[in-house]
Amino acid sequence: MMKRTATHRIAIATFLLLFSAVAAVAARKGENIPPFPRTLTNAHYVYVTSYDGNQYNKNLLPEDREAIINVQRALQKSGKFAVVYEPRQADMVMVIQSRNNEDVLAVYDAHGWRHNGAYLWRVMAKGGLLQKNTPLMTEFFAAFNAAKAK
Repeated sequence: MMKRTATHRIAIATFLLLFSAVAAVAARKGENIPPFPRTLTNAHYVYVTSYDGNQYNKNLLPEDREAIINVQRALQKSGKFAVVYEPRQADMVMVIQSRNNEDVLAVYDAHGWRHNGAYLWRVMAKGGLLQKNTPLMTEFFAAFNAAKAK
């Protein structure tokens, strides 16, 4: 009986330790998402490009082209945004960059985004735009929805 109780206690302690670790990682991940600017919560039309040019630029790196397509798909799939193919038609501009060590997703107000160069929201992660579930877009939707709910 004593052996079974000790084993049972060890199993419970191991479970609690693992559960605590998973909860801590999940909490930390949520804290890393910057708040989304409320000035863009009514944005509907989105232009997606890269820092090196749009998806039709023949000199664009294949990783950036793929990331642009992944972001456009995620936006369209959400049903909340319409992807436009000229920046003058947009309310919001998403600029991406995909490199081996880190992907970047930055959001700009479409009005004057090229002139002042100041992004309003930005997240970065390794593989954040090339993975099937595009983790950076998941962070974008979470931040956007939280700002819209306020």
